[in-house]
Amino acid sequence: MIDLRSDTVTKPTEAMRQVMARAPVGDDVWGDDPTVNALEAKVAQLLDKEASLFVSSGTQSNLVALLSHCQRGDEYLVGQDAHTYKYEGGGAAVLGSIQPQPLPLEKDGSISLENIKAAIKPSDFHYAITRLLSLENTISGRVLSQSYIGQACALADQFSLKKHLDGARIFNASIKLGVNVKDMVSNFDSVSVCLSKGLGAPVGSVLSGSHTFIKQARRWRKMLGGGMRQAGIIAAAGIYALDNNIERLQEDHDNAALLARDLALVDEIGIDSAWVQTNMVFIKPAAGTAQALATHLQTHGILVDVGSTIRMVTHLQVSRADVLTTTAAIKNFYRR
Repeated sequence: MIDLRSDTVTKPTEAMRQVMARAPVGDDVWGDDPTVNALEAKVAQLLDKEASLFVSSGTQSNLVALLSHCQRGDEYLVGQDAHTYKYEGGGAAVLGSIQPQPLPLEKDGSISLENIKAAIKPSDFHYAITRLLSLENTISGRVLSQSYIGQACALADQFSLKKHLDGARIFNASIKLGVNVKDMVSNFDSVSVCLSKGLGAPVGSVLSGSHTFIKQARRWRKMLGGGMRQAGIIAAAGIYALDNNIERLQEDHDNAALLARDLALVDEIGIDSAWVQTNMVFIKPAAGTAQALATHLQTHGILVDVGSTIRMVTHLQVSRADVLTTTAAIKNFYRR
């Protein structure tokens, strides 16, 4: 199968499996797993943060961050389509009694500075206390500019807000802009990085911030059932991914651009190629054809994510030939 549903579907390569099999391990809850410790130190260094914490998933990483920054009854400002609001089960509200204040996204994935400022609550007991600004980069494949991040974080600082970055795909953003990742996250108090998407590890995310923040986050991880024992086996995959799979993300971006260029030639498909910036392509098939197209593709060995649009995501195990096979299958569907 050519699986374009997400970059989460990647499978460990043989080289990654060998590293995992040889990994020295210990009990990470006791702080004794040398491979987990090495991964946490490596990510902290890459992001130029004081400390890091290895967790099981991006959802857990973001939730631990929100719980560490906010108290019950506080609120965080977040994009309407951001993962920490829309796609992570409402965990902050359900488990932390933290109120999300969702704000509309601009076409480039940013939240307008005017909307951020207007949403910050006054010091009045009628309101929740605005405690945190949460941004996401990349968001639906779009990259937030460095200038915007600087302005948004400066605004947050003006109102003494903490700043969290859901940087699940921050390395995609770094490759796209040609900017060192540590410079892209320098304004944030906490950063979540996912290892199991474009980087190709089978599981895990890393949360980074100050020593004090990570100490609090470690407590929340334990409370959420996220304390793992001989986790070095999976941490080794994360180290391998960081050592070998960052620069190659450019291949995924190139394949997505090729996919977008070819599909832009199909009259029955709507696509805004200008917003295909990293490894995600969103297309809007002609009215009433989306599900039929997805079924057609599946019969030809191609899986896509179908909803109001069809999303296709390139990754470690999608080649240029796979992209050409996919575009040919889509063109054939509309020729019938």
